[in-house]
Amino acid sequence: MNAEVLIRGGLLADGTGAPLRPADVAVSGGRVVVLPASPDDGTGGTGGSGAAREVVDATGSVVAPGFIDVHTHSDAVTLLGERAWELAVAPVRMGVTTEICGNCGSGLFPGLPERLAEMRGSSRVTFGGQVPIFRDFEGFAEAHRAAPRSNHLSSLVGHGTLRAGVVGYADRPASPRELDLMCGLLGDALEAGATGLSTGLIYTPGTYGGTDEVVALAAVAARYGRPYVTHLRDEMARVEEALEEAVLIARRSGAALHVSHHKTAGRHAWGRTERTLARIAGLRADGMDITCDVYPYTEASTSLAAMLPPWANDGGTRALLDRLKDAGQRELMRHAIADGVPGWENTVGNGGWDRISVACAPRNPALEGRTIAELAGDPVDAAAELLLSEDGEVTIISHSMREDDVRRVLASSFSMIGSDGVPKPGHPHPRLAGTFPRVLGRYVREQGLISLEAAVHKMTGMAAARFGLRERGVLRDGAHADLVVFDPATVADGATYTDPLLPPSGLSLVMVAGEVAVRDNAVTSARPGRIVTP
Repeated sequence: MNAEVLIRGGLLADGTGAPLRPADVAVSGGRVVVLPASPDDGTGGTGGSGAAREVVDATGSVVAPGFIDVHTHSDAVTLLGERAWELAVAPVRMGVTTEICGNCGSGLFPGLPERLAEMRGSSRVTFGGQVPIFRDFEGFAEAHRAAPRSNHLSSLVGHGTLRAGVVGYADRPASPRELDLMCGLLGDALEAGATGLSTGLIYTPGTYGGTDEVVALAAVAARYGRPYVTHLRDEMARVEEALEEAVLIARRSGAALHVSHHKTAGRHAWGRTERTLARIAGLRADGMDITCDVYPYTEASTSLAAMLPPWANDGGTRALLDRLKDAGQRELMRHAIADGVPGWENTVGNGGWDRISVACAPRNPALEGRTIAELAGDPVDAAAELLLSEDGEVTIISHSMREDDVRRVLASSFSMIGSDGVPKPGHPHPRLAGTFPRVLGRYVREQGLISLEAAVHKMTGMAAARFGLRERGVLRDGAHADLVVFDPATVADGATYTDPLLPPSGLSLVMVAGEVAVRDNAVTSARPGRIVTP
């Protein structure tokens, strides 16, 4: 065997959850070969079995499969060019070799041709910049193939995008013909290589879709053996009811169920992970295929517009901005937040404007880091004026969760890791750059909440199995050569809310498709990432 790279002297965490063991790993032709640990023979070779162009000394380090981030919003960042480069490479710097985007019901495809222009206007708010929208998965994939990237990308099909691409942004049920069109577009995307179906049932226009609509779409995913991935309709006071809706959708459709960034947020839901996790465990014991993901922070991040009642967004971004100019409409929004709206996850009502801080406001950078309550005047007016000045493009951080709930979800046997990273300029949530080393440093080494082997399994093999990413997520002979080398004694996140793109420590090497993408925290010139499909 002639290897390009030989990683020697490390402990192998192979991604299956098996105990660490000494092993050497050779990389040849973009694939791995796992070798017995052997002493250095002084030749720079592979213990007599061939030669390697580069030998990496991994003594004291763990060699693991590249991390798979099952929940990202990196759909567009590499398409934005050099100005977004630091945001685009933040995940690979923390060991993420594959990102799954299209989450929370929002993506860059598909849509009917006549809907694409309107969709571009609203997608700018979600993804930042002038973001293309594509008729189909192949258009999305082609655009990414032409935009060099450091790591791989896989995409779900977003229900909200499907709805916008067929129905538009109106608050009404889809007609039977429209639902047939949505199912057809979804089937085409899954056939072409999309990873599954996602919903974001707190976000417009997805929230306008009822349970029956989602069941019909999830049934299409089930026919392709792909999961139904959901941001629940409520993660706060009605989280248990929302979980039951997701279970019902899975049962009626036959699709496997994956709950995105599972949390119980807001003061009325704190502690309820004791019940939601017990419910999921019981369902699994009864044979249901259900999993979840989690990020290791007590703060969430989303758009400022999502803090307003769903009817405020009826008609899309332009309609929202028109309403925000109207003092009477603002008063109605103020009452809706104070009194609640049936079926709406009322983040501000469950927490308060003092727990909502500005993360990304490109035209008002001086406001980033400040809470809405700290801005001048009434909070609803302050939020409205900020949205108007930014054409709706404002990202916020919501301080809404409790540490004991985060720990419970992390420790559960059926959770995997997703950053929910939102790569937009300004002060994005540090989870974009810190999630995976934070789990390994804070929750594995410092707190002993889970074992290192279990943590790596959540980040690799479990994730690959859930999303059908064959020959990824494990280190065994013939697997794709996506891997990471880290020091378990020093690995830690560096990103903070003040400086959210600071790189982590303790990661010495990240390889993607057999090429070195990161060496000693520095991103190399290699751009081996590609679109990967089930």
